[in-house]
Amino acid sequence: MFTGIVEEVGRVVAIDRHETHARLTIGCDTVVADVAIGDSIAVDGCCLTATTLPGDGFTADLMAETLRATSLGDLEVGSPVNLERAMRADARFGGHLVQGHVDAVGEIVAREELPGTVFVSVRAPDEVARYLVDKGSVTVNGTSLTVVDVADGVFRVGLIPHTLEATSLHAVAVGDRVNLEADVIAKYVERLLGGGAVSPYTSTAAATDAVAATNDAVAAAGQDRS
Repeated sequence: MFTGIVEEVGRVVAIDRHETHARLTIGCDTVVADVAIGDSIAVDGCCLTATTLPGDGFTADLMAETLRATSLGDLEVGSPVNLERAMRADARFGGHLVQGHVDAVGEIVAREELPGTVFVSVRAPDEVARYLVDKGSVTVNGTSLTVVDVADGVFRVGLIPHTLEATSLHAVAVGDRVNLEADVIAKYVERLLGGGAVSPYTSTAAATDAVAATNDAVAAAGQDRS
């Protein structure tokens, strides 16, 4: 589990590509200070396992599914990557719940630079867009961001100077592909409501009707078994 607060921007120093997999070598300092082989590190929002620790970074293996489902296959030697160690239970929780499981790859469709803020618009596939709400949370290349607004599958985020300095998002341009992860809480809410759970925001009358319908269904099921 991660928080989306990027600890360090590393650099790709080597990529060993094969037909169905790849090995990625990342140069970095901070995130390997107390990491052991087998620990998890989020690389541009994708949870990877550190397989070797050469002293000035780490290596991680990318299987075919990772290359298919994320933008990590687009990386080249020299590419900057956002890095974060798995969160500690006794540390501050500064971002939001991030699993490191990339839901989809989005595309940068606009970038607007204003004094003190850079607005970036991202086109999100349906599997992510349905979870996005104004002022909600989203992870873009491993960075916890607040959705400014969303319409027709395109959401906008604002990058303050600190975010631009502390992450690789300063380098994103129109046409770039980025890893997206929706807020996991939204997924659980969707699943609960889809299973018949009553929303606390539903009107009293509607909630009563929903409970009555559930009770009727349970009773009918019991009669069928008798």
